[in-house]
Amino acid sequence: MKLPRRQFLQCGIAVIAVGTNSQFAWAQKYPERPVRIITGFPAGGLSDIIARLLGQRLSERLGQQFIVENRPGAGTNIATNDVIHAAADGYTLLLATAMNAINATVYDKLNFNFIRDAAPVASIVDAAFVLELNPSIPVKTVPEFIAYAKANPGKLGMASGGIGSPEHVAGELFKMMTGVDMLHVPYRGSAPAVIALLAGEVQAYFGPIAPSIQYLKTGKLRALAVTTAKRSDALPDVPAMNEFLPDYAVSAWQGLAAPKNTPADVVNALNKEINLALADPKLKTRLADLGTAVLPGSPADFAKLIAEDTEKWARVVKTAGIKVG
Repeated sequence: MKLPRRQFLQCGIAVIAVGTNSQFAWAQKYPERPVRIITGFPAGGLSDIIARLLGQRLSERLGQQFIVENRPGAGTNIATNDVIHAAADGYTLLLATAMNAINATVYDKLNFNFIRDAAPVASIVDAAFVLELNPSIPVKTVPEFIAYAKANPGKLGMASGGIGSPEHVAGELFKMMTGVDMLHVPYRGSAPAVIALLAGEVQAYFGPIAPSIQYLKTGKLRALAVTTAKRSDALPDVPAMNEFLPDYAVSAWQGLAAPKNTPADVVNALNKEINLALADPKLKTRLADLGTAVLPGSPADFAKLIAEDTEKWARVVKTAGIKVG
C-alpha cells in the first residue's frame, strides 16, 4: 500500500522523534553504573592526580563512581588504544593529554587515528612547563640564555622525560625558533630529569612545574620562563616565554575523551558537569597548586585544540627527526 506523501512524512517525523526522545531519555539516566577513566600514566603523577580530582567531583555530582585506572606504557598509546576500541557508551573515558597530539607523528604504526577515532569531551587544564637551569649557568633571562647557548654550541645538555615526550618537543621548538644547539638527554620521566639537572649532569630542562617548584623557590634551580601563553599562578614572577619569543606557546594540556560515536547527549552532559566542577574555587586552587590552570570549554573547543597541536607538533617532530616506533 502506498501512503499519501503527507502521511508518509508524518510517519517519518514520528520515527525520528521516537529515536531522539529515546536517546535523550537514555542520556538522562546516564550514568547508571560506574564509569572508568583510563590514564596512560602511573599512579601518583600529575595526570593521575588530575584524573582522580576530577573523578571525585564527577562521582559526587552524578551519583556514580568515576574510577581511575592506570595503564601506562608505549607513551600512553596502550591506554588510548583500549579506550578507542571500547564500547561507545560513555562508560569508558580517556584522560587525553598533549601526548596524543605528539604521538600522531612520533609513532609510525598506531592502531588508531586519534583525531578520527576519539570524541573530545572536555578540556580540563592548561599545564605549563618551565625552562629551568642549573644555577651554574651564568644567566638570568631568556635572551641571556639564548646568547650563552649560541656561544657554547652543543655543550649544553637539555633534559627531557623521554624521546618524543612533551618536554622533548618543547625543547626542540625552542631550538628551532632560536637557532641554538643543545644536546638532548632523555630520562625515564620528570623525576630523574630533575635529579640530573640538580646534579649538573644536564644544564637545562623544559619540565613540569610541580616536581621542581620547591627547588625553584629555594634557588637550587633557576626558572627563566614558563611555556604557556600566560604566566602561571604557581610562578607568578616568572615571565611567559612568548614575552621574549612571540608565538612560542607549549601546553601540556589534559582533558577527557571518549570513543567515536559516543552519544552526543552523553558527551554534552559530561562537558557541562566538568565545566561546573572547574568553576569551583577549591578545585581551581588545588589545580593551581599543581602548576596548572583550569581550561573550560566546549567539546568543539577541545577538538580544535587537539587538531591545532597535532599539526604543530607534526612540524616539530619532522624537523627534529624524532621517532620512537
